Amino acid sequence: MVELELDESTVTLNVLGGHRILALRGQLTLDVADIEAITPAEVDLRPPWVRAPGTFFPGVIAAGTYRGKGRKEFWDTTFTGRAIRIDLAGGEYTRLVVDVADPEAELDKLTAAVAA
Repeated sequence: MVELELDESTVTLNVLGGHRILALRGQLTLDVADIEAITPAEVDLRPPWVRAPGTFFPGVIAAGTYRGKGRKEFWDTTFTGRAIRIDLAGGEYTRLVVDVADPEAELDKLTAAVAA
């Protein structure tokens, strides 16, 4: 699971608990201006096929960095329906798919930050 922190121009994702080990990353920072779209993640959505580095057990967990044709994505989800998908333009990653404690609240918070 990930905890989001927002300030005026950046979003910081803090990876919590043992997922830090599985994702091989503790924190990720991105510019609010790079966010193109924010939606609930589909439960059947799967990461690109090249895991570098990270953990993947089909239907159980995807945590870490994944690469595909022209894509670099960060995932930290257990496929339970509590994930949000953040599509990005520019920056290090093209997409983030992360579990959060309250998806609706985080979607509202991020949408307001992008609109500001």
